[in-house]
Amino acid sequence: MALSVSSLAAAFSHLSLPSTSTSKPHPAPLLRLLPSASRRAARLALRASAAEAAEPAEAGLPAEEVVAVEEEEAEDQLSGMALRKYVKQRLPGGFAAQRITATGRRKTAIARVVLQEGTGKVFINFRDAKEYLQSNPMWMEYCKVPLVTLGFENNYDVFVKVHGGGLSGQAQAICLGVARALVKISNANKVPLRSEGLLTRDTRIVERKKAGLRKARKRPQFSKR
Repeated sequence: MALSVSSLAAAFSHLSLPSTSTSKPHPAPLLRLLPSASRRAARLALRASAAEAAEPAEAGLPAEEVVAVEEEEAEDQLSGMALRKYVKQRLPGGFAAQRITATGRRKTAIARVVLQEGTGKVFINFRDAKEYLQSNPMWMEYCKVPLVTLGFENNYDVFVKVHGGGLSGQAQAICLGVARALVKISNANKVPLRSEGLLTRDTRIVERKKAGLRKARKRPQFSKR
């Protein structure tokens, strides 16, 4: 029973099967009558035709929207283990073996920063910065403030390994680390960064709790008797 793939696809495309409420759809009744080889070819033809029908009409979209869709797909591919492998490929020998490195601190957070020529991507602890910082616009802005100050926001990729503290303190530690790394690239970057206060280590930390008090300075309610 030799049937061509195109004839099978044309035959199945005209079939109108009733929609059922079950989660697993039943196979087409004509597929059961075919030999296994023909059945396999028919399934492949149906999948190809369904994929062509499901493709968005990108030909009618503007070029900018098509590029944006492609960039989103590329970002989705760089996730999880694939992103970890990508970062390790960009940093052969680890963070300590890189040329442009710096350390930033804020509260109890410590960030080791590596700068490489790139397109402005930021990776924190082998994860995308947007995912790691929970899409918080202020924290994400902290990571790029030194680059934006010098106009290098699209010239360098930032790789960070950070620990300690919370996300707010970590983001500010990354800011200091990026600023110090930019000074290592060129001493001419020191003046504009210093004028913006980006090279000053913020020494403020939480004051320790005192004995007999509820917090650093909060006292229990006074009772005369």
